[in-house]
Parts: sequence; structure tokens; C-alpha cells
Amino acid sequence: MKALVYHTPVYRSYEEMPMPVIKESTDAIVRITKTTICGTDLHILKGDVPTVASGRILGHEGVGVIEKIGGNVSSFHIGDHVLISCISSCGKCANCKKGIFSHCENGGGWLLGNLIDGTQAEYVRIPFADNSLYPIPPGTDEEALVMLSDILPTGFECGVLNGKIKPGDTVAVIGAGPIGLAVLLTAQFYSPAEIIMVDNDSNRLEIAKKFGATQVIHNDLGNAVEKIMALTNNRGVDVAVEAIGIPLSFDICQEIVTAGGHIAIIGVHGGPVQLNLDMLWSHNITLTTGLVDTVTTPMLLKTVLSGKIQLQHLITHHFTLDQVMQAYDTFENAMKEEALKVIITNGKAMNEVSQTSTVESSVMASQSIKVGLTQ
Repeated sequence: MKALVYHTPVYRSYEEMPMPVIKESTDAIVRITKTTICGTDLHILKGDVPTVASGRILGHEGVGVIEKIGGNVSSFHIGDHVLISCISSCGKCANCKKGIFSHCENGGGWLLGNLIDGTQAEYVRIPFADNSLYPIPPGTDEEALVMLSDILPTGFECGVLNGKIKPGDTVAVIGAGPIGLAVLLTAQFYSPAEIIMVDNDSNRLEIAKKFGATQVIHNDLGNAVEKIMALTNNRGVDVAVEAIGIPLSFDICQEIVTAGGHIAIIGVHGGPVQLNLDMLWSHNITLTTGLVDTVTTPMLLKTVLSGKIQLQHLITHHFTLDQVMQAYDTFENAMKEEALKVIITNGKAMNEVSQTSTVESSVMASQSIKVGLTQ
């Protein structure tokens, strides 16, 4: 089968890989129909996630059709259309029973595209299938449901719930990428009075306004603190959500949070940051970090299926799997390409694409390229 493979922090390739096989009786093999690229994949390509080994197939999001199941899979059958969770979990250990799926004690957690091969391929092995897959009702928009693999539960759990957003709050989200926009969408469940979005991408801020942002701040993050303090009459915000993963965005959150407020860290940080405890402790600031657990996925799935959240507007580009190298070029240059989420369909391109790219869409199976490191 064909797949997108990570080799080193500066090399990736689209190549032939072995078909996945059932290894445990709780496994399922899923034929991918739709997948996407996550900001975390870019962090991997920057060397920020050292647990990812050379030769790993990337990707932890997607939907597909079950091709094979292990003998102890009881909730699914061959041919079922399913949503793939970015977190694999047994559902039975002490941590899983507490809802901490990301720290499953039986070998689960963030496996796909990290510790085992992921979803940017024709097929993928899903451990703990009964607790790591969700059935897709007939006639559902599968492209929209790809957003439920990771970004929507991540934005909701790590941003909204960890940040304790409540009615009347003033919220600032530093970063208006897909994760930041997922925070914006789900924060509105709790009726905050203000949601301020900060980014240096004008297109993303325009989308944020359409999604419900009450204020947007466009800059290079250099004067965000001054602008946010001015908007809040120097009070600061009740909840500051860090959704980029760089030291500067974390510094902004520490500067703008008001006494008794919350800082919720979502961004993937590849290095240390300065923690200003001398200021935070005396202001009763709560700071949270953590992987998504995806424990809210069933609720979010119901909400999306009801039409309460429109996720289609997060999708800006479409590619086929044999164009995955070009999809990465587009996603890595999100501001220039006006990209949010790209959908990658498992299938051959019907026509040659006309867009220029640093990688031609006809890249051969074994070809590797050097990729630029993005901020």
C-alpha cells in the first residue's frame, strides 16, 4: 500500500509500505477513505516529537471502512463505516475508567502516527477497536467528521473544559488555526461574553469572525498584550488559551490572564518555556496542560450530526492520497495558501493538478524530499 512516511525532521516520502495486519485480538484494519494533516504532524517534521521513529507512517485522523477485525472485537463488523479517534484506549484500565484515555495503562494513548503507523495511508491498524472507533450513520458528511478525530475534541477538552470557560467570561485564544477555531466553536456552548482571537493571518481572522469571535487582533504577536489589555480596560481575560505552541504565545497568555483566571495550553511545545510563577501564584492563576482524551467525542458527534456545529467551513483544500506531498506543501504554507484543514481522499487523482508546488503531484513511490522547517 502507499503511505506518507516520516524519515527525519527534514525528510518525508510517499512510498510503498507493507499492509497492516491484525496483531491483537482487539485490533481492526480500516481502509482509509478520508484523512487530513494536523499541526502536530508539522511539529513532528520539525523534530518536536522525538517519540516518532524513522519509517513511521504519519497521521492520526480519519474515517474509513473496516476490512478486518480481531476475534475479540464485539462492537463492529467488516464493512462498517467508522470514525477513527486520535487516541487509542482499552476502556477498561483504571485510567480509562477515569476518562483519561490518553494514558491508557494497557498500551493505549496517542499511538497513531506516533508510536505505531498512522492514517495517512491506504490502510491502518486500529488497536482497541471497540473503544477507539465510532460508527458513522449512513448519509453523513464524512469530510466534516474527520474534524472529530482530533481537533474538535482537543479544542473542547484541552481549551474549553480545562479552561473552565463559563457564561460571561472574557476569553482570548492565541492562534486562529484549526485548533484555535475549534476552541472558538465549542466555547460558545458556555456563552462567554467575549472571545478574542489573535493571529497574524488575516484570512483566518475573517473566518474566526464568521464563527463567532467578538474581537480579532491581527499582528505578529508582538503587541498582542497591549491590544488585549486595552480591549479589557487593563483587567485582562478570564481564560487565555494557548493554541500555537511557541514560547511567545505562552508568554502572552501569562501577561493577559486576570486574577483568578485560567491558562489552558493546547499547543505542542518542542522545547522549554519561561514559567513566571512569581507572578502567577500570587494571582491565583490555574494553568492546565495535557493530551486530549477524546472522552467527549460521542457528545460532540451528536452535536455535529444535529447541525449545531458546521465543520465543513474548516475545510479549504482537497487532495487525493497520491497528492499527499503537495497537501503537505499547502498546509505548511497555510497563510499563503489560505489553508485551514485539508482533506485527503484515498484514491488516485483523476486529473493533473495545475497548482505549482515544491513537489510534483506525480512523485514516484520511493522519492524523498527535503522539507523546510516552519514556525
